[in-house]
Amino acid sequence: MPMKSSPLLLSLAIAAALAACNKPETPAPAAGTPAAKPAEATALTLDESKLPQPVRFAVADLDPAKNACDNLGEYVNSRWFAANPIPGDRSSWGVSDVLAERSLAVQHQLAQQAAADPKASGVEKLIGDLWSTGVDEAKINAQGLAPVQANLAAIAALDSPEKIAAYLRSSAAQGHNVVFGFGAEADFKNSSMNIAFATQGGLGLPDKGYYFDKDKHDKLAAYQQHIAKVLELSGVAAADAVQQAKAVIDFETRLARASLSSEQLQRDVALYYQPISVAAANELTPNFSWTKFFESQGVATPAQFSLAMPDFHKEVSKMIADTPAATWQAYLRYHTVDDASPYLADNFVAEHYEFHNKTMRGQKEPKARWKRVLGDIDDQAGEAMGQLYVKVAFPQQSKAQMETLVQGLRTALKARIENLSWMSEETKKKALEKWASFTPKIGYPDKWRDWSGLKTDRDSYYANAQAANRFNYQWNLSKIGKPVDKTEWGMSPQTVNAYYNPLQNEIVFPAAILQPPFFDPKADEATNYGGIGAVIGHEMTHGYDDQGSRFGPDGNFNNWWTPADAKGFAERSAKLVQQFDGYQAAPGLKVNGKLTLGENIADLGGIATAYDAMRLAVGDTPDPKTDGLSRDQRFFYSFATSWRDRYTPDMLKVLVNSDPHAPSDFRAIGAPSNLPAFAAAFSCKPGQPMVRGAAEQVVIW
Repeated sequence: MPMKSSPLLLSLAIAAALAACNKPETPAPAAGTPAAKPAEATALTLDESKLPQPVRFAVADLDPAKNACDNLGEYVNSRWFAANPIPGDRSSWGVSDVLAERSLAVQHQLAQQAAADPKASGVEKLIGDLWSTGVDEAKINAQGLAPVQANLAAIAALDSPEKIAAYLRSSAAQGHNVVFGFGAEADFKNSSMNIAFATQGGLGLPDKGYYFDKDKHDKLAAYQQHIAKVLELSGVAAADAVQQAKAVIDFETRLARASLSSEQLQRDVALYYQPISVAAANELTPNFSWTKFFESQGVATPAQFSLAMPDFHKEVSKMIADTPAATWQAYLRYHTVDDASPYLADNFVAEHYEFHNKTMRGQKEPKARWKRVLGDIDDQAGEAMGQLYVKVAFPQQSKAQMETLVQGLRTALKARIENLSWMSEETKKKALEKWASFTPKIGYPDKWRDWSGLKTDRDSYYANAQAANRFNYQWNLSKIGKPVDKTEWGMSPQTVNAYYNPLQNEIVFPAAILQPPFFDPKADEATNYGGIGAVIGHEMTHGYDDQGSRFGPDGNFNNWWTPADAKGFAERSAKLVQQFDGYQAAPGLKVNGKLTLGENIADLGGIATAYDAMRLAVGDTPDPKTDGLSRDQRFFYSFATSWRDRYTPDMLKVLVNSDPHAPSDFRAIGAPSNLPAFAAAFSCKPGQPMVRGAAEQVVIW
């Protein structure tokens, strides 16, 4: 993952994937509709003049007061940072955010056109309904809390462990599984087939450390106040809401104690794969029947499923029996209303923003409603919007050029593997088998998902969101026990990101990232290889990072390493951990080298492979210096421009504590500082900060 956010797919973060599975769906729809090309028949248009312009590297960006050999990122980006402060409705701002705004502006036009067409059908009607109800603020305010009253009444009736367990089942069947994640994913040992995975969940804060660490107590206190306010908005008397909020905090603290940390989950993918029979799972959780759970979800009882983090589920079972029903009611009431708040009246929206965006992430003002609605549409029907997006915003020639770049990176990666001095021929053979089976996906799916089973109207935003939630959830569950559909995507085409999926050994590049500064059809090789080339190399290298390297060419979870090679890989990776542990994001806030290891390995392999691919692409042709800059300099400048990001102090804390990506400042300098080619390009001298000595230099792939 090169960007700042995680995808809705495994990509070595299956917890995020299964959380996404809990979002959406009704009876399983058809497999999909052909889409070798974007659909032809459409009246949709795009006014380019209304779109924000992408960010490109410019020589004028370089700060003469700084030196590339001291800090490449600051040299390339500091002037842009000074001229582009973080907008009030954002908690971060950078080149990918600019592209995200551009994508939103495209979607804005498409949603308005779809909503205005009285004859719209198919995905256009779906988008039009979601959009129209989402922007109808007057109707949403008039409905108040009414959309969730039936849910709250059901929660109020929970007065026994049996009823609590039954409610958890029925709520999950509607796509709202509060306590744990559940969904389909490929079997680690047979990646051609889907099985069910159940993971930990239930916390309202980003990581378990927020419940225990002294330096995060201010956030925990703010969270308790937020819970009380949400409960009061839901109709609980103020004094009772304060007491119930304390009980919810105690409840979640107990869940947190039984949970694994973000670092543990990121650095050991095996934790997600704990196959067990339903009968054995029932014995582990005597107060929560998995037999009844599968029945309630409409899923045939499987021979086995993955009960990931079993200690967590055992604790939930105990809590069903020994926690007072009133505490369960408060916990479920809070999460039901808080999760629904973005779809409810303005007072709920405002409170949701105050805690989740302002307090936790330092965002100064709420996003405009139209932006929030488009974000919800992406969650609920992202690929449906993507089907419209690629009709107007993705030039077909970009796909062809990307295929050429991918092939260049593949060739360079193969050569790097073949020439590794620290790896035995036996392990190299397996690594090359994996290389040969990489599957690239570019722009948009070859087969569009079928949305015909999702029924929406113009009556209620919340009802439409819940319908989408149920639809998507049941669609996901319909995969359990069936072959994996390798045509599916884990991101929508309008997403500014990319990902690697180890279970399918695929690298995926949505249409929206294929714009400057990452990709420019008119740019030279140095610019494109330093931008999107490094992203392509990054995703390929994820197949060989500390977790991706545990999956074989067929996507199955197995060990293809000799003991000596595994030891050598671990030693080299440890040096990269040490490098990033040495970076300080803010006073007293150090980067976590273990949490970010997978992304840092991918960055290092990605830029090294992209540089080799660029040299192969230009061959012996003379270097046509541009604005006095050599090819190599433009390559590294392009790479650094891709990491042009800034964060609010609160957002930076969230990222450092829970995100597997290091802050972009350090991604701009971490990998290049290990490359002799970088030092040569800028005539850097030993001892300068961007030149790592032979003993500290990290070389892996």
